[in-house]
Amino acid sequence: MKIRTIAEGTIWVSASVHPMTLAGQQTLLTTLYDINEAKRDRVVRKLAEKALRRSQAQLRQQAKELEQRVERRTTALVAAEEKYRKIFEDAAEGIFQTTLTGQYLNVNPALAKMYGYDSPSDLVVSIIDIGAQVYVQPRRREEIIAFVRQLESVTVFESEVYRKDGSIIWISENMHTVRDDAGTLLHYEGSVRDITDRKSTEEELRRQRLKSERLLLNVLPQAIAERLKRGQKIIADSFTEATVLFADLVGFTELSTSISPNELVELLNSVFSKFDQLADHHQLEKIKTIGDAYMVVAGLPIPRADHVRAIADIALDMQHEITKIRVQDGRPLSLRIGIHTGPVIAGVIGIRRFTYDLWGDTVNVASRMESQGEPERIQVTDAVYNRLKNGYNFERRGSVAIKGKGDMTTYWLLSKKG
Repeated sequence: MKIRTIAEGTIWVSASVHPMTLAGQQTLLTTLYDINEAKRDRVVRKLAEKALRRSQAQLRQQAKELEQRVERRTTALVAAEEKYRKIFEDAAEGIFQTTLTGQYLNVNPALAKMYGYDSPSDLVVSIIDIGAQVYVQPRRREEIIAFVRQLESVTVFESEVYRKDGSIIWISENMHTVRDDAGTLLHYEGSVRDITDRKSTEEELRRQRLKSERLLLNVLPQAIAERLKRGQKIIADSFTEATVLFADLVGFTELSTSISPNELVELLNSVFSKFDQLADHHQLEKIKTIGDAYMVVAGLPIPRADHVRAIADIALDMQHEITKIRVQDGRPLSLRIGIHTGPVIAGVIGIRRFTYDLWGDTVNVASRMESQGEPERIQVTDAVYNRLKNGYNFERRGSVAIKGKGDMTTYWLLSKKG
């Protein structure tokens, strides 16, 4: 029961009542026991038991939720592994894992097929040194590993590799490192694409480009061809100094009527091919051939200080070489050559069959020097003579009436002094 005390207020007590006689009178002996602390202990115990039951329920709920999460994650992991396995097995690209020392740990069917092996296991077992057995250039493996170690990954690394039958294909390779949580390098992983068809196409395009460039260089000087390739549409240059030569086969019209067309073409090809070789030797620019005439220039498109001397040298060589070429019936050939030096304009004309050509008074005078010259002789103008007289031997021809120019003093170039 509860009683009220002066000191502590209301407290819980246990009462024990016993009848007894005291001083001849019947009375009751009441004994009170303070049970407040015990009560509190029971209450605390009940509360603790209740809290324990609540905690146990919470733990059971948490354990259930944790189990469910583990189950879900396990299911997701299994699904991811299955997805990765399917990707690994079905990928069109080759996929691999390799050891740090150059052996395959794992490859997919696509890589085995790409390299010509019957199965992934056939490839893994057969290759014990990737660098030596797979790469055409054995150090190629070392190069890609060096890049991967430095950069952690490499993409589009192109190499030639051997297939099982010894044939060679081109591959493009991606590779990256695989490390554990401590950062220790475990192995390498990567993928491979067969780019042989692309490389073949690129090589064919390269060959066609080189062929086109060679054809272009047969028509145009290299410096001019480069300008056209860069997209320059109009090419016209003025040169203050250049030396022009015209050479013509003497009696060609009569000769063409006495031999077959095939023999005529073969003869011209023989003559002009020799002249082309001389032009290359003296680093001159052949401009064109017109029938049986040959035109060559020095001093353009790249200026040179010795342009007059270079033309004089090729003129003497042309006269020498023509004596070695004969018609099939044994008849000899002879040349008329004319030379003049001065300013010219050079440029590319035409859209489809464009050509590099020269214009100006210098060109016209050089042509007149040839047409009004004599067989087996080299006629030059006074301007040429004055530039070369100290190094070459000349014979003064005298005053010659030149169409469109009037009388001009000309000279025969004979030989080089010394």
